[in-house]
This record gives sequence, C-alpha cells and structure tokens, in this order.
Amino acid sequence: MANVVTLGSRVVYSGNEQSVHWEGRVVNNEEQFRSYMQEVVQPRISDVESLFDSTLRGLATTGMATEFLEKLLKALPNPQSWEIGEALAECALRDEMGGQICWPWNTVRDRRTPRASLPGADLVGFYCEEENIFLLIGEVKTSSDTRTPPGVMYGGSGMVWQLENSATSLDIQFALLKWLHARCHLSSYHDIYQKAVTRYLESEGKELLLMGVLIRDTTPNELDLKNRGAALAVQLKDPTRIELIAWYLPLFIADWPALLQEAVS
Repeated sequence: MANVVTLGSRVVYSGNEQSVHWEGRVVNNEEQFRSYMQEVVQPRISDVESLFDSTLRGLATTGMATEFLEKLLKALPNPQSWEIGEALAECALRDEMGGQICWPWNTVRDRRTPRASLPGADLVGFYCEEENIFLLIGEVKTSSDTRTPPGVMYGGSGMVWQLENSATSLDIQFALLKWLHARCHLSSYHDIYQKAVTRYLESEGKELLLMGVLIRDTTPNELDLKNRGAALAVQLKDPTRIELIAWYLPLFIADWPALLQEAVS
C-alpha cells in the first residue's frame, strides 16, 4: 500500500466563546509540507485529464491541431497564492478536522470561466457528525501580514464580516443551496444534501456550520483569531456554529506557486 501523505499539523492554541471555537495549528516539518502541497494540494487545484480533454484529443487529428490543442489546454494561468491557499484549506479541513467534510465538486470547482469562484463563499459543502449532517459555509484568507491579527480579518472584505454576511444573507444562502443542488441531485451526495438542507430549513436557516480558515507563514499567535472569534460570538448565536482555524506553515506563501510548478514540470 502506498504511503499516505499527511500535513502533520499539531494544535498550539485553542479557545471557545459561546458558539465560536478557534484553534491554531502549526506544521514544523518542511519536507512533509512540501510533499503534501505537491502530492495532495496540486491535484486539487490543477486541471486533471478529464473526459472533455480526452474528447478534444480525439478530435485533434493533425499535427497542427494537436499542437494548438496543447496550447489551449494550458491556457489557464498558473494559480496565485490565494488560490493555492483555498485548495490547501479544502484539503486540510478534509484530512485533519474531526468528523467528515464533503466537498461535492471536482478539483477545479466546475469552473466555467477562468478564476470563477463559488457564489458568495470560498467554501461550501457538508459536515457529517455521526448521523447529524450540517450545511458548511466557509471563508479562506491567506496572509503573510506580520500584524496580529492580519488585515484580512477586518473590514468589508475581511473574514469576520464575510462569515457574518453568509450567516445572515438569505440571497447568499439561496445561491449556495442552488449551486449545491446542481452538483448533488444526481450524485452520491444526494442523500447528504437532503439531510443537511432539511436541518437548515427546519431551523429557519440558523443551524449551519461556518468555517473561517486563516493560512499563515508567520509565528503562531492566538490573537490572530481570539478577538475576532469573540466578536462573532456576539453576533451569531446557537444553533449556528463557528469554527475559526489558523494553519501556520513552514514555507513562505510567496514560494508556493513555484513549489507546485515543480510538481508538474
């Protein structure tokens, strides 16, 4: 059996404030982190050979057509650091958090246009806790800001405001449910979707899990999350649950694109 590559993080701080839990996790092993990025995160963020690709290859019957097709398949620009951070968050949440987190989309998020994103959130999926299944909505921020907390936690584009907005804006929630429905109703996620949405509707949109993920290449500091978590606890009450998680990583964020490029070159 092949070795399973893990991120290998450990908890360095945690705390609670009413419905909010926050937790900081650090990765110390740089080689293990490099392997995780290249073997786990890279396939999550990159286009992989698909039925569509295979169909196009079958239609390219001349040397000129084949050469042009290769250019076409490589036309999407290399991912930026924040995009890599979002893919890392998806993988890390799936692999390291308790319970079972399900992301009902493929590795490139069913993109129709370059750099397309989810409707109103960075993350949307399901959290399974034994027989209980919750709608999960999340935001991801990737930051090398040396301030504590970093600027990405504040303001109208900051994590805290975005999480609060996702929890209270019915138009965002409707768009996310519709987006999920298109990917779940004919798939293995159909039953999970039914259970999560039933719970959501019966609670009048309150019983859901909000995930805020902060990706850092700085020294761990609980103040990155603690005060922002306390602010959210004032605004969002039970049965809404909020998890704020920071991963502190051993390689500078600016070096991530080159690291992933190594895996495909």
